[in-house]
Amino acid sequence: MNKIPRLIVIAIAAMVMLYSGMPVIAYGFWGLPALIAAMIFLWIVLNIKATPVYNGGVQTYQFKPQGNIKVPVAILILLLIYSTVLPTLTSWPLLRTSAYRNLIGTVEVGENLSTHMTPISMDKVRVVDQSLANILGDKVLGAQPALGSQVRLGAFNIQKVKNELYWVAPLLHSGFFKWNKNSEGTNGYVMVNASNERDVKLVQEIGGKKVLIKYQSEGYFNDFLERHLYLRGYYNVGLTDYSFEIDDDGVPYWVITKYKKTIGFYGEDATGVVVVNTETGKCDEYGIANAPAWIDRIQPDAFIENQLNDWGNFVKGYWNFSNENKLQISQEVTLVYGEDNKSYWYTGLTSVGADEATVGFVLVDTRTKKTVWYKQSGATEFAAQKSARGKVQEKRFSASTPIPYNINNIPTYMMTLKDDGGLVKMFAMVAIEDYTIVGVGNTLTETLMAYKNAYNMAGNKINPKSTTKKQILNSVVLRINSDIKNGNSFYYFTVEGKENIFIGSSQISNELPVTAKGDSVVISFDDDTQGLIDISSFNNKNIGKQ
Repeated sequence: MNKIPRLIVIAIAAMVMLYSGMPVIAYGFWGLPALIAAMIFLWIVLNIKATPVYNGGVQTYQFKPQGNIKVPVAILILLLIYSTVLPTLTSWPLLRTSAYRNLIGTVEVGENLSTHMTPISMDKVRVVDQSLANILGDKVLGAQPALGSQVRLGAFNIQKVKNELYWVAPLLHSGFFKWNKNSEGTNGYVMVNASNERDVKLVQEIGGKKVLIKYQSEGYFNDFLERHLYLRGYYNVGLTDYSFEIDDDGVPYWVITKYKKTIGFYGEDATGVVVVNTETGKCDEYGIANAPAWIDRIQPDAFIENQLNDWGNFVKGYWNFSNENKLQISQEVTLVYGEDNKSYWYTGLTSVGADEATVGFVLVDTRTKKTVWYKQSGATEFAAQKSARGKVQEKRFSASTPIPYNINNIPTYMMTLKDDGGLVKMFAMVAIEDYTIVGVGNTLTETLMAYKNAYNMAGNKINPKSTTKKQILNSVVLRINSDIKNGNSFYYFTVEGKENIFIGSSQISNELPVTAKGDSVVISFDDDTQGLIDISSFNNKNIGKQ
């Protein structure tokens, strides 16, 4: 083969590899050296000449490279050094310990975790997790067989839409032929309200216009999302965390994190986002500071987990075989929302080797990466799940990922308890600082009441500095009735001057079972706005009087 045809073959092969493999052409990434090595190897193969050799009348072939191959071999050796020796010198933790530890940035120390958590509100508590959202989303598609045979659900991401929490997932092509048939894109996405499992929507139109998802992970050729970005000029930058999000008007986008390598070939750190319109493919690039407010996550969870672990692991440098003061995250980070309406990655911190106890909790801003460490001991997420399951162990329920909330200034894990089919059957609340304080119930209100009763019986021992404001009320009982739930007696009553219904258990006061209409009582309760208020103390002034 002549030289020019060989060069043409090399060029065609390079274009095919660039189009299909989409290697990042930048320092710190292995795609470019791998591409060059493949082209050089192909060049050597194409330059091998087969010469016939006769030995005893038998024809064989002797393969010899044409021309001088010293230069290609030298380049291959340099590429090998670039891919092995250089990463070791620039990225080895032994030589770059401080760089790894400081990648998370300044870790501030917070005073009280409860001040940063969202105060609980029964109609805003997350009762739908990702696995349940998948089940509910599949039911929506199952109700429309014609649609379900054409598409499949993508991954659900949680986000705030007009101050409401939703799980949102796109409809994706279910195969090559479905993509070929629906060249304009799949039609719509599914929204599941994280606080109400009955609020499930299939959104296929916005303002009378069809919602189309042309560019996606299940597209082919130029409709493949990653290739679309690559061909639009994002071939020399790291891209990760392809998240489906909608803005406050319901318009769908792909939000992709841009990142760079900060420690040689490692130390991935987010620098901004690329926002892609799912229908038109229009790409808009933003830095961390000027990203649209509706974008909840810029910092990928994998980056934060690695950076937190490096920060805790290298606290005493690289050589620390005794694990002195070493910390690690207790579980994968969870996306939560603070009282300031911002989203955070949340996880506990444990000493290396610790089982169920934490030495604190961390909140990392999902946009800016601002990190706050609350040095409060408590239970890991796993320990809280085990405690909740143990409360109803005979039912063999599984517990969802714990979500932290603020209940009366007490940091509290909220979970759902699910059956083998993944459906929610009960709810559970566990005190983060003492996982023996547990409340379970068939409804959120019942769970909150049981939890507060358990906390009150603990005598405020887990948070003696709690400044929960209590209201004290002197009044007369207008009506009272009892109910038995989970083996406990609960008493519902109303009093003069209040429209609310009060509730308390016999564990709060043994005077409740013998209280009657017209009795004068003194009650205390939390200063909240719930329609059904559970009391903290109860005193019947008529008992003992003749």
